[in-house]
Amino acid sequence: MMNCFSKWMKSLARMLALTLASWTLALPASGEEKPLWEIGLGVGAVSFPEYRGASRQRNLVLPLPYFVYRGEIFKADRDGLRSKIFNSDRVKLSFSASASIPVDSNSHGPRRGMPDLKPTVEFGPALEFSLWRNEASKARFDLRLPVRAAYTFNGKYVGVIFSPGLNFNTDPFGHSGWNLGVLAGPIFASARQHKYFYDVKPRYAQPDRPAYSASGGYSGTQFVASLSKRFDKFWLGGFVRYDTLRSAVFADSPLVERQHAWMGGLGMTWMLGESTQTVGGND
Repeated sequence: MMNCFSKWMKSLARMLALTLASWTLALPASGEEKPLWEIGLGVGAVSFPEYRGASRQRNLVLPLPYFVYRGEIFKADRDGLRSKIFNSDRVKLSFSASASIPVDSNSHGPRRGMPDLKPTVEFGPALEFSLWRNEASKARFDLRLPVRAAYTFNGKYVGVIFSPGLNFNTDPFGHSGWNLGVLAGPIFASARQHKYFYDVKPRYAQPDRPAYSASGGYSGTQFVASLSKRFDKFWLGGFVRYDTLRSAVFADSPLVERQHAWMGGLGMTWMLGESTQTVGGND
């Protein structure tokens, strides 16, 4: 029974990781009338390392949910969950989320003989400042300041992540309905977060894997590009992300096999339903 539950939790963690990764794919801003809510379901494929710095790449194909809500105060789309609590179109409060998959230590990898890594989920607030907008070209330039607390699926707290970034969105083909998003920025994390992934306790030290204690601080820099479009009956999108770990505070951990990390994914969802009530499509 416990083995079945463990497998179910791992599958849930993988689906959550894929779903949250898909939130990187932003929806285009538009002034046309749109349904108050939309719901859909599809399939997505994503490839990413077991953890940042790991050489082993994981490839997953899982269900991909789609949900959009365009309320006056609260909004939910692939930009995340947002609330307009400020009387300004220049400042928004969002909900930021991410996840990591479980990592099984094996007899050949750098974590051989060490405990498995449990799946984690990260969530927290994010402030978004609009720096520049051009309604004619549907382009915008934003500063995003997300802060997330990380927990394992059994409730263990494993640190805080802060990933400020500059985000640019535009329709690369004029008024085609496609949305291109590009985001770049550093990542910082607490010592507890880095220790969870990169510490080697003395009892697990080996000649080729010395004991190591990670500290908090700079965790590398991320670069993300995404392209998506909402068609009449379905949504299509893809993204690629590159992380450099050069000069990260944990870069000399024996568990870091690479100084970079790649992630990419494709997804398609079909519309299952939408509201008859419509609202303006502007963010």
